[in-house]
Amino acid sequence: MSHAYGDTEPQAPPILGNVPGSYALTVFRDRHPVLIEQVRQALPWTPDRHGALDRLLDEVVCDVMKPLDPSEHDHAAWAEWGRGRLGGRYVDAPFLWAESYFYRKLLDATGYFGDGPWRGVDPFGPMKQAELAGSVVDGELAALDETAALPAAERAAALLLGSLWGNRADLSFAVTLTDDDHDERADGLVVDDTELLWSLLRGRPPGTVVIVADNAGRELLPDLLLADHLLAEGLAERAVLHVKPQPYFVSDATPADVAAGLRRLADAPGEAGKAGGRLWAATGSGRLALRAHPFACAPLPYRDMPDDLRAEFAAASLTITKGDLNYRRLVGDLMWPALTPFAEVTGYFPGPLVALRTLKSDALVGVPEPVLAALDAAGRPWRTTGTHAMIQGRP
Repeated sequence: MSHAYGDTEPQAPPILGNVPGSYALTVFRDRHPVLIEQVRQALPWTPDRHGALDRLLDEVVCDVMKPLDPSEHDHAAWAEWGRGRLGGRYVDAPFLWAESYFYRKLLDATGYFGDGPWRGVDPFGPMKQAELAGSVVDGELAALDETAALPAAERAAALLLGSLWGNRADLSFAVTLTDDDHDERADGLVVDDTELLWSLLRGRPPGTVVIVADNAGRELLPDLLLADHLLAEGLAERAVLHVKPQPYFVSDATPADVAAGLRRLADAPGEAGKAGGRLWAATGSGRLALRAHPFACAPLPYRDMPDDLRAEFAAASLTITKGDLNYRRLVGDLMWPALTPFAEVTGYFPGPLVALRTLKSDALVGVPEPVLAALDAAGRPWRTTGTHAMIQGRP
């Protein structure tokens, strides 16, 4: 790959789940059945919901993608997106599409869009709430008091790294993570474009910074704290936080999760509470805005974003995307050679871009050759285990 493909179609094969031993296959075979049972235990579902979850589990185990009922509000959209795929196996469809479809079917099974009593009830809510209320979060927020005493540059670096490594707090990833995996995590930055990020914000009039959030709970809090820092330090005149309009991929943040996170911060003592108060006021004044665009839950890469979303990104002084799923959507969830330049793959994106991501899937570009060689030579898995991360961008 030596050419920037701009508006042409990318030239790399899609990631599929039908490769023996692949990460995608473990998601379909191991993670999804476990997740269905976790959802079943999370809320006091009625018999009809238990029956629907049984049918979804059977669908997953048998590996057949059944279409949505024609009465579903988005049936036509998914029928179009799934043309030639519905009725086939989950593992034979592109990973991003098939995984997204599973989560849409899970919402269907829990009655999220139905007319019954479960309409609008987040099936992942209890898991999110337990994480947000935990004592671990108390300790993390208390540490902000020490961060506030650091010199400005060190404080900025700490808040950025907090947002980056907060991506470890991913409930779907934790479903199949062992204690050994947790212990073996190393703070290894595979790519570090920190200086590029700050250079896009410093020494120029503050504009709008878009933060495309990933997970709720423990990850969303450091994202909010990063937004507070950008606003308080005059690096952004306005911050726009993009979240999902509906529950998605277990722990993905929705507007309700943002509200819960802001309340958690505002109720905390010390510096965390002060930041929460500033963010609460910023929301009221419009300096912190929320977006929940329907495209955020579409099974499509950002290359296919609609014109109104493209215009929002184009108008931003910087867009920061968080997490593995957003990274997969940025690069198309394709099997790129890892040396392929990030700027080349994301050349379609309208405006300056930085991705903060811990590595939890096979989509990967822009890794320097010496780093790639050293990591591969070590003989330990690193691309999907959450032990390594990247701050990767382009002006």
